[in-house]
Amino acid sequence: MTTMNASLVPNPADPSGIPPDVVVIIPFYNGADFIERSVRSVFEQSMPASEVIVVNDGSRPEERAALDALAARYPFRILDKENGGQGSARNAGVAASSAPFICFLDQDDFYLPNHIETLVTSIPADDRLFGYIYADLYEADGDGNVIRTGVIKEHSTHPKRSIFDLLRNDMFVLPSAALVSRKAFDAVGGFDPQFMGYEDDDLFLRIFRKGYSNHFVDKAVTVWCIHTASTSFSIRMLRSRFKYFKKLLQMFPDEHQRGRYYLREYLMPRFQVFFVNEVIEAIKKDDQYRDEMSAVLDEYAAVVFANPYVGRKKKLRLWITVFLLRHSTPGIIRFIGALTRLPIIRNLRKVYKS
Repeated sequence: MTTMNASLVPNPADPSGIPPDVVVIIPFYNGADFIERSVRSVFEQSMPASEVIVVNDGSRPEERAALDALAARYPFRILDKENGGQGSARNAGVAASSAPFICFLDQDDFYLPNHIETLVTSIPADDRLFGYIYADLYEADGDGNVIRTGVIKEHSTHPKRSIFDLLRNDMFVLPSAALVSRKAFDAVGGFDPQFMGYEDDDLFLRIFRKGYSNHFVDKAVTVWCIHTASTSFSIRMLRSRFKYFKKLLQMFPDEHQRGRYYLREYLMPRFQVFFVNEVIEAIKKDDQYRDEMSAVLDEYAAVVFANPYVGRKKKLRLWITVFLLRHSTPGIIRFIGALTRLPIIRNLRKVYKS
C-alpha cells in the first residue's frame, strides 16, 4: 500500500458517549416512486444522522415538486444540480456537508433501523487510517419484498486485503451499505463522475491504494432493491463497465520484469465474460443497442490482440467468438444456446476450456 500521512481520523469511540456526526447523502433522479421509503428509513434510525441531504440530479419539475412535499414532512436539505449521474450527485452532497463520516443511500434502496449505529460502533477505536466500513444487505424486488438476506459474501471476499482480488473480481462494496471517512474520500477526490456504474468499485479501490483501511460487518444493514429501471439493467452499465476496464488498463500496465500481467491474469477473467454475454443477449433479443455492444466487444478484442503477454490460444478463442457473433442472427444464437445445454456439448466445452 502507498505510504501516507497518518492524519487523525475522528474517533467514533468518544468517551463522552456522544455519537459522531454522520451525513446521509441520497442522489435523486426522477425517483418520486421510491424516495419517501428511502428518506423515512433514514429518519427511523436508532442512531440519527446529523444531516440528511437529497441531491436532485436534474429531475423533471414534477419530480422536484415531490421532493418539496416530502421535505415538508422530514427535515432534510435539497441540493439542486444539473444531471451528471450518481457519482456526481454524491460528490455534490459531500461538498455541501462537513460531517467527518459519510453514508450514502440510493433513492430506491432503504436502510434497516440499525444501519448507522451498526457501522459507526464497528469502527475500530485505534484505527488512525480508517477508510471505510461496509456490511451485508438484503436483496429485494422493486417493491421492497425481500428475496435474499445475505448477498455480498456469495460474490467476493471480505474485508478487502489484496489489490489483485480487487482487480480480478467485482468488489461488492455497495455505497448504500457503507460508511466512509471524509478524510479518505477527499484524499482520492471522491467519485469519478465519468462512471454511471462501477463508480463504487473505482472509489473503494482508490481508497484502498491510498493506504486507508477497510472493515466488514457480517450483518445486513440495507435493503438493496433491484428492478428493471435500475442502472444495473441499462446500457449505461455496459458503457461504464468498459470505461472502468480502460481506466484499470491505464492504472495497472503490465510489469514484465516483476512478472505481473494485469490484463491477462486479472482483467480478462473479470470483464471478458460480461462483454461477450452482453452481445449474445443483445443479438438474441435483437436489442436496439446491439451494434454499440458489438463495438465494445470489438474494441476490447483489439486490446487483447495487441497485448504481447496474452497467449495465442486465448487470442484465437476470442477471435473465433467475435467472428461468430458478428455473423449471428437471433435464431442462430437461440439454437446455439439450446445446443450448449446438451450433455455432449458441455463435455466439449470442458475440453475447449482446458
